Amino acid sequence: MGLNGGAVNVLNNKFLAATVLALACCLSFSQHAEAQQQKRVIQLSGIVMDTVSGPLPGVHVYIPKAGRGVTTNAVGFFSLPVLVGDSIIISSVGYKRQHYIVPATATEFFTIIVPMVEDVTYLKEIVILPYPTEEVFKEAVLALNLPPDNTIDEKNLNAELLALILKTTPMDGPLNQRYALNQWAASQNDKFMPVTNPFLNPFNWVKFFNGLKKKK
Repeated sequence: MGLNGGAVNVLNNKFLAATVLALACCLSFSQHAEAQQQKRVIQLSGIVMDTVSGPLPGVHVYIPKAGRGVTTNAVGFFSLPVLVGDSIIISSVGYKRQHYIVPATATEFFTIIVPMVEDVTYLKEIVILPYPTEEVFKEAVLALNLPPDNTIDEKNLNAELLALILKTTPMDGPLNQRYALNQWAASQNDKFMPVTNPFLNPFNWVKFFNGLKKKK
């Protein structure tokens, strides 16, 4: 059973439309590929720096559209090939994300400096109490048996006891720091001086034996 003339015309029209659509897709793809080839390749290099502390290592520098990127080295340096017009994201934990678009005026080897600013997040103050509710805390405060103001033990004001406490009190932070600095200064002064051992000095041994004879 054959097809009539109307059905043949419908098939021919559909085939023609599909052919035109395929040609249009191929033309669009070729134009897009040609446009991509026309974009210049730039070797982009740069240094990512903290505005206070200096170069930042381990910062992510990547192109989301291309799906590739690099990280900065120990001195904050990076280098990667890009195309003119590429949008680059520079991100690191604790810093605000930076965006950079490769300009059309960029030379074949292009260098930039990217300053990073810390992203500070302030949290609300949290007060931790050893009581589950404020009412229980008030009851505990009211239940305290506080002594009167004029109950000072005279024994604690004894002059000899206060002098003993002052004499046996260990050094606090500033005194420890001063002692450490004095020790360091003494070590620097003695750094280039000869070190002597008193036990190897024969004159010291003569004095020692003479002292034993004289029962000193």
